[in-house]
Formats: sequence, C-alpha cells, structure tokens
Amino acid sequence: MATLFERAAVVGVGLIGGSLALAARQAGLFGRVTGVGRGAANLATALARGIVDRTTHRLEDIGAVDLVVLAAPVRTIPALAAQLAPHLRAGTVVTDVGSVKGSIVGELEKILPASCPFVGAHPIAGSERSGAEVADADLFRGAPCVLTPTDHTDASALQRIEALWQGVGARVMRMSPAEHDRALAWTSHLVHAIAYSLTHAIDATDPAAFACAGPSLRESTRVAASDPILWRDIFLANAPAVLEVMETFTTDLDGLKQAISSGDADEITRRLEAARRARERLDAQR
Repeated sequence: MATLFERAAVVGVGLIGGSLALAARQAGLFGRVTGVGRGAANLATALARGIVDRTTHRLEDIGAVDLVVLAAPVRTIPALAAQLAPHLRAGTVVTDVGSVKGSIVGELEKILPASCPFVGAHPIAGSERSGAEVADADLFRGAPCVLTPTDHTDASALQRIEALWQGVGARVMRMSPAEHDRALAWTSHLVHAIAYSLTHAIDATDPAAFACAGPSLRESTRVAASDPILWRDIFLANAPAVLEVMETFTTDLDGLKQAISSGDADEITRRLEAARRARERLDAQR
C-alpha cells in the first residue's frame, strides 16, 4: 500500500495513538513518525517498540510534517491545537481520535489555520489499559471508525484520513458531529457511567457481595477500571447528550422496577424478550 503520509506526528502515544502509529507503519501508510508526549518513560517505550522514530516533549519541535494526530484526552485537544497552530506548515492535515466530536470539531475548525485542514475522527476501539506498552497493531481491525466531516471539511483531507483508517483495518463511517455524540452517549458513555455507578454502589453499600462476583459482574463492569480523569472529561465534554440518554435509560429501568414491584410477569417477560432480540441483532452486525 502506498505511503499516505511521509512524515507524521502523534501527540499522545498511548493505546490509541500508539496503536494507530504501529498499524500505519506496518501497513506502509506512515513514513517517519514523531511521538509527542509528557511522560519520558512512555515515550522511551514507544521508541523501543518501534512505534515512533523520534520523540519530543514540545509541540513546536515536531518539524515539517504531513499529518498530526491529536490522540490526547478530549479536554486537552483544543488547547493543544492552539499551541500547535503557529508551528504548522501549510498543507499539514490535522486529525484527532477523541470520543466527543461536537465541541472538538467546532473549536478546531476555528483554531487551526485555513491552510491546515482538520478531519474529526473517532476509532471505536480500546480497552481499560493505557500507554505505549499496550499499543496493538491489530486494535482497529474490524472496529468502527467514525469520521465527522462538516461543510468546512476539505474533501481531499477527508479522503486521505478515510484511507488511513481503512488501511489499518477499520470499518469507516461518516456522521455529523452531533449524530456521533448522541450515538456514543448511548453505546459508550452511558455504558461507562453504568459500570462506574454499579461498581461504586456495591462497594459503598454491600462490599461483601464482591466475594460472589462471577463473569456477569466482571464483564459488565470491566470498563470501570478505565482512567477516571479521562472519563470525567468525556462526561463533561458530552454532557447534554449523556444527560439525555441517562434520563431515557433511568425511565426504562424504572419501568422494569415497576413491573417487578407489581408482580407483572407478562410485562417483565415482554421487556426481557425485546432486549434479547435487540442483543441478537447487535451480535448479527459483527
């Protein structure tokens, strides 16, 4: 496969940024890669694993590159873009991997120079682990990746970013930033909120119950082992959509609670059967 970006910089060489760099290099999509970050040990790991060719702590030292991938926590992306903007050469494509798109896309389209096109992206893959040491070239194979173009998105840059994600094995789709944020509020942000809340509730009220934990609890709360600061920032960045789906979910849960309280076996069965059919449809999408 032809090289898409001869010189790339990845800001935040963690699980997602590191995996993208590793996968793109193995696929021949990236030439030389500069890793940017604050943690010296993590950057050393990225260098030792061949994820990047060189490292720096300073955005202004990335040099002339064809692509910048902002793979930092969502809260920090606009500030990083503002810091980066004066040092970009004309024609450099900028993209991100943030799981919230509305605020990021809107802000970066204002912050970045018109000569440096921005394409919002969100690969829906990962784990509760973090850091360059867990970067995996196969992380995105078969995983969805949402691109969020707007009326201001450069068509050529969009095509190149789409080719990048397809080249590392992702299933690329396009949505508006608002559509993305509502969908992810349901399929990721609410899921994490439930996992954190369930784990917290057990620990706060009946911690002895953990002794009886089986696969169902461990699987449903696995993501509660994720970075709390990262998820605090995601909840706040996507607060309107998260609050909306939380309200809808709690209303549905209250319906099941009422059916159990009233002993309405038919209603309980109806709800559980409807959920099982929906889960089967979800499995069929794989």
